[in-house]
Amino acid sequence: MPIRDADATRARILAAATAEFAEHGLAGGRVDRIAATAQTNKAQLYHYFGNKETLFDLVFGHYVQTHVANGWFDPERLPEYAAGVYDYYLQDPVLVRLATWARLERTPTGDLYARVGGVDVQVVARIEMAQAQGILVDTMQPLDIYSLVIGMASSWAQSSLTFTATADEPEAVHAARRAALADAVRAAFCR
Repeated sequence: MPIRDADATRARILAAATAEFAEHGLAGGRVDRIAATAQTNKAQLYHYFGNKETLFDLVFGHYVQTHVANGWFDPERLPEYAAGVYDYYLQDPVLVRLATWARLERTPTGDLYARVGGVDVQVVARIEMAQAQGILVDTMQPLDIYSLVIGMASSWAQSSLTFTATADEPEAVHAARRAALADAVRAAFCR
């Protein structure tokens, strides 16, 4: 009789669910496809994760916690941070796709990250400190600055309403976008 490894099964389910939900969202994601990809059954999936909504929230939370580290956030280098976010979205479309589905299907208003601990309070506090030091404009709330920077950086991301960038485009195109983004952030928020 084969030995079952619960942790390995959970990890396979999370990986399969991440791919499924990134592609199809919560409503379009199918538990039977997740179970088949994870080489388990639906009963086991439900045993470990309860229901599809809980699994989606866990997938989104896990992805945010493991892939979005704001340790490199520096309000003194806000233009460079925005350009780095542009690059991150270009290299890892899964986060944008999961976040878009989470916004559409789970958290239509307010803090998108409320189910996974909320917006990084350290980032907001660092913006507030930079405002007090005269580094960033003080005419906006710190969370609004952060939201605008992320919005600007995601202008070409997979959820863009105008144009979605791809890694296949020439590096010169990406360099021009990074420069334009950095200039816009500098003009809008830096003193």
